[in-house]
Amino acid sequence: MPPDPGAFRRIGERDRLDLGFLSIVTGTFVGPDGFTFERDIVRHPGAVCVVPLDDDGRVVAVRQYRAPVDRYLLEIPAGKMDVPGELAEIGARRELAEEVGMSATHFEELARFYNSPGFTDEQTYCFLAEGLAEVGQSAQGIEEEHMTLERFALDDVHGLIASGEIVDAKTIIACTLAKHLVDMRRAGGDAAVAARG
Repeated sequence: MPPDPGAFRRIGERDRLDLGFLSIVTGTFVGPDGFTFERDIVRHPGAVCVVPLDDDGRVVAVRQYRAPVDRYLLEIPAGKMDVPGELAEIGARRELAEEVGMSATHFEELARFYNSPGFTDEQTYCFLAEGLAEVGQSAQGIEEEHMTLERFALDDVHGLIASGEIVDAKTIIACTLAKHLVDMRRAGGDAAVAARG
């Protein structure tokens, strides 16, 4: 039986460091046994990511330099939810346009997940975007100015993950979910054809 989530209580937090879009706080909590403890927490506004799927079943991705790991990574378009009050889908549409220069006629939420809940409250919203049309890129920052666009078949995503070509967590999660959704649609279509046949 899972533990009672009400058994732990947050009783406060104090600011430690404000870095603009994120901050570090120390939270004070009370455990089920009444013991008081503290945890350092990175507060983050959240993020969005998009699997842009073209009519040929290919994902429009970016290869971009990531300073914390000092390497180029193959990723789907993504970004922070740094516009106060902005809905996740609107943020995802903005990132799609900025990073790969595209709009989409159809957006579908795939999932929401916490990136690393052991130390941050960052939550990422994943979307599948279809019905793509070019609108022109709007690079934001030096890394985006030097990133390149690449396409890969969604059907190849498991092999790209297994080979280490894709190592970015949001890309792994969102593309795996998108492939599952597309496979389910295909299976539904095949079943409908078989029923009519």
